[in-house]
Amino acid sequence: MTTGTRKISERAGIEPFSAARYRKTLERAETLRRLGRVQKVVGLTVEAAGPPVFLNETCLLQPAVNGGTLAEVVGFREGRVLLLPLGEMEQVGPGAEIVALGKKLEVRVGWDLLGRVVNGLGVPMDGKGPVKGEAYYPLEAPAPNALERTRITEPLSLGIRAVDALLTCGKGQRLGIFAGSGVGKSTLLGMIARNTSADVNVIGLIGERGREVREFIEKDLGEEGLKRSVVVAATSDQPSLVRIKGALAATAIAEYFRDQGMDVMLMMDSVTRIALAQREMGLAIGEPPATRGYTPSVFALLPRLLERSGTARKGSITALYTVLVEGDDMNEPIADAVRGILDGHIVLSRTLANENHYPAIDILASVSRLMIDLVSEEHREAAARFRELLAVYKTNEDLINIGAYAAGSNPRIDQAIRVYPAFKDFLCQKVNEKTTFDQTKEALLELMAGEDLAPAAAGHGEDLQ
Repeated sequence: MTTGTRKISERAGIEPFSAARYRKTLERAETLRRLGRVQKVVGLTVEAAGPPVFLNETCLLQPAVNGGTLAEVVGFREGRVLLLPLGEMEQVGPGAEIVALGKKLEVRVGWDLLGRVVNGLGVPMDGKGPVKGEAYYPLEAPAPNALERTRITEPLSLGIRAVDALLTCGKGQRLGIFAGSGVGKSTLLGMIARNTSADVNVIGLIGERGREVREFIEKDLGEEGLKRSVVVAATSDQPSLVRIKGALAATAIAEYFRDQGMDVMLMMDSVTRIALAQREMGLAIGEPPATRGYTPSVFALLPRLLERSGTARKGSITALYTVLVEGDDMNEPIADAVRGILDGHIVLSRTLANENHYPAIDILASVSRLMIDLVSEEHREAAARFRELLAVYKTNEDLINIGAYAAGSNPRIDQAIRVYPAFKDFLCQKVNEKTTFDQTKEALLELMAGEDLAPAAAGHGEDLQ
């Protein structure tokens, strides 16, 4: 472009020619149409003759009535292509045209996403207009190289007193929140989103009821939490593939902010519903059911998804994944598999919830595998004494409650009975109560001052059983 032409373009408000911009547009353009035809639709699965495609490629199903429905290639059988739709397919029938798009699904990312709510494919659903993204990130991406991950040595405050004091989480750590239905998982996530010291929150609501999405955003997250959050919502009425893509989209968005050097808090609710969606998809394409009806691809998906969070060369993704345990069974297959992958777990107790103890965190059943590397020696010793006294009380609680324990019989039990009311007050926290990591640490040290255990604390033989 000549100098004169450039000046005319600038006066007319026309953007000057940019070779790089047009090159990117051409690289993303599909110049060759690869076509196929629908042969059969069985349940959720579309069988097609052609087009020549690769696994996980995105295609467009084009019935004569509407603009078409996106679908993804999920397998091949006897020379036919198997696709699962990413939308409604009432008008799809034999002979419908299939156009291969030559790419996998991507999500548009950028700082404009903050404060927005998008669907499982990254499309805004809050009525605030399109997202002016800065780049496209693939939904499917490998986890960071193990040797490129920095060690986790710095604590990250979640703003929950029980967690910061006794289950300290580090920047880049991955924790599971295990609970049955109705025990307070969503409320706990909302508290963390509002109170955490992380720079950005990315929240994936996968398989939730439609009513719960708005309720979570307005009630649990609130205006304060939404300002620095991105919410990805794929409700239970969406196709199984969209629910899976919602989890991948939330992770990809978190990876974008991590790559900008941010400390990101990724919250996923829930891994169980992601596993159910993957099982539904696996059964639809002919996978055999294995453990309790879950297909092998479920247990292949879990590490592939969960390992993408954590530390990297710059920035970090601290992740909280909720696990909805069936019948409060903490050893069911998904809970067991997730617990083996993550760096710790927080168990919510229905018994505590029934006692109006919120957040209903069962400290003795929960663990942070990295706490020992994150806190000072005095903090670590205070937390250890707290847990031991709490364990002494819980072991003998039934005898204490029915009056079978005689005061003075065991000094450790006497000590546990004396401090238990203060412990219970410390572990309870109001929904709108905010506490910093330093405040929590000081409160713990003050609570445990002078509460050194007797020498017999190393053994448990004196406990009443």
